[in-house]
Amino acid sequence: MSKPLIITTILVSLSLSTPCLALPLSPGDRLKVSIPEGQEFSGIFEVNLEGNLEIPYLPPLLVAGLEPGEVQMNLKTALIERGFFQPSFLQVSVNVVQWSPIVVFVSGSTFLPGRVFINELSPGEKTQPPVPVTGQYPPNRYLAAAIRDAGGVTPTADIKNVQLIRNGETRTIDLSGIFTGEPFEDVPLIAGDRIIVPDSGKMNNDLVRPSQITPTGVKVFLSNLTVPATGNGASSISRDATSFHYGARFSHAVVGANCAGGTRGTNAGRKAILVTTDQLTGKTSYLERRVDDILMRSTDDTNNPFLKANDSVACYDSRVVQFRDVIQTILSPIPILRDLFK
Repeated sequence: MSKPLIITTILVSLSLSTPCLALPLSPGDRLKVSIPEGQEFSGIFEVNLEGNLEIPYLPPLLVAGLEPGEVQMNLKTALIERGFFQPSFLQVSVNVVQWSPIVVFVSGSTFLPGRVFINELSPGEKTQPPVPVTGQYPPNRYLAAAIRDAGGVTPTADIKNVQLIRNGETRTIDLSGIFTGEPFEDVPLIAGDRIIVPDSGKMNNDLVRPSQITPTGVKVFLSNLTVPATGNGASSISRDATSFHYGARFSHAVVGANCAGGTRGTNAGRKAILVTTDQLTGKTSYLERRVDDILMRSTDDTNNPFLKANDSVACYDSRVVQFRDVIQTILSPIPILRDLFK
């Protein structure tokens, strides 16, 4: 296999120390090359797995990590240096007609760190040939999209010092503007980029809300039944009652499970338990609180923590209700015995 053609007369290296104004190319991207006086060099070409563009009569042209404008200049230089055209008569146009999905790696303070596949094509796009219309913009091949697809940042993330590692070079990026509304640099990514979200070691409540790099919602499991039932209908726990926006607290689940309210004399002493399992370590912890305390001290992070995905909330009756049930059992044992022997 011939070696990729690298033009030394033009600066083609991508430096992470300067902002990326255009999207760099990755394997799988499709480019339309147009040369009015050179139809044999024109057509739609795809960047191969080695990051090269293979154009007839030319050695492989290294394009991965370069912007389309740089590729256009390099191709023009290659055609002139190999004697196919005179500089004054050559016109070259290189435009992207389809941006491919790419794989990047996200680690650190995200809910689902690991290998992330971004800008994935829809089933319809996978079967359609590329349309030779330039000017495509892939919003899902940027840093914020990769972090979002890695589950979003955790409440302890240091979003002011997110690291992007490309070709051995590290660049630090401040994403705090996502939460403040200030402009921020959403860096375009290429295949193989590595993203590290540092952990600040402390809770930041400002990060616990829906955004471009946090989850939009959480799903929890609720139980509020004195006697277990075959479904949630008996206690009015529906799908909407178990789906909460990201940033909802223990108190929201308590209300959603109908644990609060009712007759104060019998219900005021009700308790609720929050069971949380850490997705990374598998460790399970629980928190038990009186319902009234949860509602009246709702801004206390220790007493009323934020909900996490797949948390479980169970409600228990007050001692008054428990005592009432014991008395009913003593006074009316026949229905209970009948249920036991069914």
